Amino acid sequence: MKPLLIASIILIVLGVVALTYQGITYTTTEQAFDFGPLHITAERTHTIPMAPILGVVALAGGMALFFVSRRKS
Repeated sequence: MKPLLIASIILIVLGVVALTYQGITYTTTEQAFDFGPLHITAERTHTIPMAPILGVVALAGGMALFFVSRRKS
């Protein structure tokens, strides 16, 4: 496979994933209170939003690279 074709397929997949999930969510555990034998922890959820325009740009760029790589061969 040509490198241009591989790059286009990766961009298309990343674009579809970005449009599907629209953000990354993860959970952290933090120590809220610690006094002698008493330990209290808190779980906090954090979200990193991802703009849908990033998915559209990646998808369009991948499709453009795909058609350019097919036209050259």
